[in-house]
Amino acid sequence: MYVSIFIQQVLNGLTLGAVYTLIALAFSLVMGVLGILNLAIAEIFMFGAYLGFALLLSGFPLWLALVAAMAGTAIIGAIVARIGYEPLRNAGHVTPMLSTLGFSMILQNLATNLWGSDPLQLSLDGLLATRFSIGLVSISLVQIIVIVVTVLFCVVIGLLIQRSAVGRALRAVAESREISRLLGIYPGRLILITFALSGALAGAAGVLVGVQYSAITPYIGADVGVKAIAVMVVGGATNIWGALLAGPIIGVLEVLTVAYLGAELRDFIVYGLMIVILLVRPQGLLGGSAKTSGGRV
Repeated sequence: MYVSIFIQQVLNGLTLGAVYTLIALAFSLVMGVLGILNLAIAEIFMFGAYLGFALLLSGFPLWLALVAAMAGTAIIGAIVARIGYEPLRNAGHVTPMLSTLGFSMILQNLATNLWGSDPLQLSLDGLLATRFSIGLVSISLVQIIVIVVTVLFCVVIGLLIQRSAVGRALRAVAESREISRLLGIYPGRLILITFALSGALAGAAGVLVGVQYSAITPYIGADVGVKAIAVMVVGGATNIWGALLAGPIIGVLEVLTVAYLGAELRDFIVYGLMIVILLVRPQGLLGGSAKTSGGRV
């Protein structure tokens, strides 16, 4: 029985970690290419959850709600790039980051006015309510979808960065904007692509969280967003594969802490791990290998 409970908690932690991974990937993309922390991502994630809920409540299938929400949040990401980053891109790192913080507050306030501050709930039925059980351990179809979609997106983004012309251009801009200009690469369009991609990933995470927990509020972005930043730091700030490694670690650690030590120690343990990593390996778990293997965004 104790083993079954432990396995169940690990499965729950992997699902939570998968969501953290997707959002951390969104942070890593912008950090890797532009060197700034886009603080609007947390609220773009929240907007993705609401867009997904609206479509699911209207009867759209999950896959279509996911794609449409990603398109919507990609547009929000592009708007943040165009208005909140591009005019300030020569103003150092702090000023654009503060600008994205302003967008974050605007998006949260907009969501509160559009949908209210009370939790919005979704009752799953039909195929999405399916659960699979082996003994005392069970996993829902939604949990499987969350994990599979996260791994799929990580692989797609990894291939895009490493194998495509756009990815090579993004890496060139990440290394040096001046040299990329000499090579005929114009950073403006790539900045827009980077923000849009990160917005789409955050939106996907929002839809998956909404379906997983069946309830959302305009304030879900803050806590999940900060946890995703911790995942990014632990994995390696500019390494997309680091997010894939650190997400499950943080998710499982958080769920096991709640289950065995109490919910009040959850943040203490998670952020304690982040501080330890910063002290002993500031570049993150995969940060060093990223620079030598080309894994850097």
